[in-house]
Amino acid sequence: QGQLVESGGGLVQPGGSLRLSCVASGSIFRAYGMGWYRQAPGKQRELVARFSTGGAIYYADSVQGRFTISRDNAKSTIYLQMNSLEPEDTAVYYCNDRLTDLWGQGTQVTVSS
Repeated sequence: QGQLVESGGGLVQPGGSLRLSCVASGSIFRAYGMGWYRQAPGKQRELVARFSTGGAIYYADSVQGRFTISRDNAKSTIYLQMNSLEPEDTAVYYCNDRLTDLWGQGTQVTVSS
């Protein structure tokens, strides 16, 4: 059975940067099925960025131009580079494999001065 493990969250000041990592294990790594979601307190989980077939990448409007999703197939890992962070980006960030409906445990990102 597959597993996704996120890391890289933390506390950062507004305008700062963080890079999240998600390592996949126990199943075939297919990056085109993977993406990042987030859930802020009192809000529904929302899609932040994901890969699609044919090399397409989707970004939520709220992170377009600030966040970048990338992958390292050799390491079965995807990343989320987050720049120009805002307090509104505070949330638990989750890695998801939509092909297997796997979720990671989440990593907390807090943007605050």
